[in-house]
Formats: sequence, structure tokens, C-alpha cells
Amino acid sequence: MRVIAGEARSLPLKTPQGQDTRPTTDRIKETLFNMLQTKIPCGVFIDLCSGSGSIGIEAISRGARKAYFVENGREAAKCIADNLRFTKFENRSVLLKQDVVSAISTIHEKHADIIFMDPPYQAGLEAPVLAALFQAPYVDEDTLIIIESDLDKDFSFAADYGFTVTKEKCYKTNKHVFLAKDN
Repeated sequence: MRVIAGEARSLPLKTPQGQDTRPTTDRIKETLFNMLQTKIPCGVFIDLCSGSGSIGIEAISRGARKAYFVENGREAAKCIADNLRFTKFENRSVLLKQDVVSAISTIHEKHADIIFMDPPYQAGLEAPVLAALFQAPYVDEDTLIIIESDLDKDFSFAADYGFTVTKEKCYKTNKHVFLAKDN
């Protein structure tokens, strides 16, 4: 796995050992960031359930002003810290080693531009995270929320938490669901 573009282009990144994380492939990451390229420069990016941190690191490399990395796993958090040190992005990042739902309330920004989440597919974190994000003062109708999910996951429940699905991008084995907060 590597950084695709920007400041840290082509730098290799570590991934946590074991089956607890599924790193987003370079091809899917490139497709995602091609869709996001106009929203990233100078923005605040939040990477929930960060794994190796490759998504947030890609955002910083492409010009994000700041990125938050939220990861509860000890091995994965260590991997993120190593990757931030290696890419020299420590001064533009905040690593929160805690539960994803509780971490949402510890982030203090006026506005988050993009929030990305790649939770364990069967953990059921999507609903409690959306409930917490709805209450977060930095999430508004201009905040783009993207959740990586298995292909079969139905996101119609998002409306119950004040979010609308604006787009779904399907790949062979998973998809990215794009959501916006309702007015």
C-alpha cells in the first residue's frame, strides 16, 4: 500500500498485522480521491475507524489542512502513528486512540469538510456513528460523509438519523456510500 498522489506520493505505508483491518486498495482509493479532489484542499478531513491511516494520509498529501484519525485498535493506532511519522504529517494530524462514537465529541472544529468511515462491516457502527455525527457542531449540510460498506448493506436507515444518501459508488466487493446532513 502506498500514497497515491500529492506531497507524499509513492511513499509506502505500513498496514496492521492480522485480519482486524481491511486496507482500502490503491485502485479504490484512487477512484475515491478523484471524486473528492475539489473538496480536499485546505479542508478538515476526519478518518473514522482509520486502520492504517492511509485514507487520511492521502487527504493530507493532497492538501488537507488537517486530518483526524480515530482508531481503537492498539496495533492499528501504532501503525497510524508510524505512518504519520514516516510521511512527516504529524504536525497536520490528530490521532485519537479511542472508541469511534465517543471520539466524535472530542473533535473541536468549526467545520469538517469530509468524514470518512471504514468500520468493520458486521460491527453495526453506522447507526450510532450517524447519531453522534448529527449532534456534532462541526457537521453541517456542507459536510460530506462517506462510509465504506459491503455491497449488500442498505442505508435507508440513515434518514432516521437526519442524513440523506446522495450517491453510492459500487466496486466488485464493497461500496462507498455518500451522505449529507438534512437541513
